[in-house]
Amino acid sequence: MVGEEDRNTSGSRRRPLSTALRATRDVFVDLSELRFADLSLMIDLACLAQRLRAQGRTLWLNGAQPNIRRMIEAVGLDHLPAVRLDGVQPAYG
Repeated sequence: MVGEEDRNTSGSRRRPLSTALRATRDVFVDLSELRFADLSLMIDLACLAQRLRAQGRTLWLNGAQPNIRRMIEAVGLDHLPAVRLDGVQPAYG
């Protein structure tokens, strides 16, 4: 993910998210170049994580800038059982 991700860019996420769902291994998302994200991205990532979990896989979120990390933590995305944020284990799951 690069730059800004919001409701206006959600259409451009469809293909990569579909590809991720077909993955045979864990999915890694590089957030290091993401400067801004809104709730639509968090919802998309949460949906992806839940579907990956059903397939026995994990969503790894790597390199989040402090503002993105705060949003991930504020919405609780990092607490979903199938999500790992920079290798940190979830509080429960």
